[in-house]
Amino acid sequence: MKSAMLEVLIVGAGLGGLAAAIRLRASGVRSLLVLERASDVGGTWRDNVYPGCACDVPSHLYSFSFEPNTEWTRPYPQQAEIQNYILRVTDKYQLRPLIRFGANVNALRWLPQPGCWQVEVAGGETLQARQVVLATGPLNKPLVPDVPGLPDFAGVAFHSNQWRHDVDLRGRRVAVVGTGASAVQFVPEVAKVAAQVHVFQRTAAWVLPRWDQPYGAIRRWAYRHVPGLQRLSRWRVYWFNEIVGTGFLGSMRMQALLRKLALHHLVKQVPAPAMQEVLTPQFTPGCKRLLISNTWFPSLQRDHVHLHTQAVVRVTAEGVFSADGVFTPCDEIVWGTGFKAAEFVAPMLVFGEAQAGEAPELSAQWRVAPAATRLGITVADFPNLYLLVGPNTGLGHNSLIFMIECQVNYIVQAMQHLRRTNQPVLRLRSATADADYRRVQEKMRHTVWASGCHSWYQNTRGEIDTLWPGYTWQYWLQTRRFKPSDYL
Repeated sequence: MKSAMLEVLIVGAGLGGLAAAIRLRASGVRSLLVLERASDVGGTWRDNVYPGCACDVPSHLYSFSFEPNTEWTRPYPQQAEIQNYILRVTDKYQLRPLIRFGANVNALRWLPQPGCWQVEVAGGETLQARQVVLATGPLNKPLVPDVPGLPDFAGVAFHSNQWRHDVDLRGRRVAVVGTGASAVQFVPEVAKVAAQVHVFQRTAAWVLPRWDQPYGAIRRWAYRHVPGLQRLSRWRVYWFNEIVGTGFLGSMRMQALLRKLALHHLVKQVPAPAMQEVLTPQFTPGCKRLLISNTWFPSLQRDHVHLHTQAVVRVTAEGVFSADGVFTPCDEIVWGTGFKAAEFVAPMLVFGEAQAGEAPELSAQWRVAPAATRLGITVADFPNLYLLVGPNTGLGHNSLIFMIECQVNYIVQAMQHLRRTNQPVLRLRSATADADYRRVQEKMRHTVWASGCHSWYQNTRGEIDTLWPGYTWQYWLQTRRFKPSDYL
């Protein structure tokens, strides 16, 4: 079943998809549809509902610049607060009539005639759109290691992204695999109720203190009623993060400062030298994601919490074996093992413009070749396709919402260019994408992320195709003006 041709179709109703819908409609786009596979908006903040879930970007920076949230209750927002903000934005801008929920996109195919994208939705429906914005997000495909014996486990095993609230962990023996950004938030909560918690750490992480005292009534009133106060706080946080970012981009002085702060935090919270050693990373701060927590180290020192420094290599019906051969019995397994962040659009298939008779598929192409793009937004041989939070646009030091707004601004300008020039198709020059990728990777060589550790920032070939190797203000400058000369 086919429907009328859409001017723009957006896939995903998280922060990126909503920002794109708001800005594109304001720019004059009238034929607009958002497809969302879930039953509500929110993306990662709808899905991640594990105990203790919160953001590690300060709240005043974690909202749209055009729609500041004056209702934050603390410096670091918790999941429910962020989701409530997203719901308010959706309702204020009357976006629900534009969104089709429960619509899972299986594939996109470029049709040279009539020059549009064919969008195949699960269930058999086929849509057509002149232009498509992929806002599926980078952190929505949970990574669960393929550990031998996992199907034989007699208990319940689940990923933190798919938290089983129907599973009561009170009085249970819980094995937690992974010590990343999610684990440092949910382990302290699980430790409050479980009989035993076994945490399996492959590598220690650098942990910074979390300055997160709730706002008092006077401060909350001031942020709501004093003009410009919250915006001033937003810019203060933004530039502080940019300064911290110098350490990620090569400043030895800032790296030393981050190391000193993290070590002070560790020694202050962990008095035992033996445990300090186990929890001290052997890589440069920032090479893997910096964590922010005041409860992680104390939770690891509770009598019923046991830290294992070997990876889980096998699962049986009754528990897990670690690499040192030790068997640990458990009732539940929680995977805090992160996401497939380098799989930008998979499992959705995206077939571009045929070259030499064969249409390239985007994920398959990027598995064997560099993820070359223009600013992480457009891709050669994939006309009229735009990505949000695409290759090399993730961050390690600042707010991703800032990057999303930069990308949406660029996309709006690109579509306005097509309307103004009466062109039906926008095709990125391959030479532009290749040159962009070379510049990004050359800059990446001088960052902390390329200093020798192995992280989820890297793809299977060891290339870092996920992060922006510069300051966010530099990205803003590059996306501020759309350059038609980059396109055919």
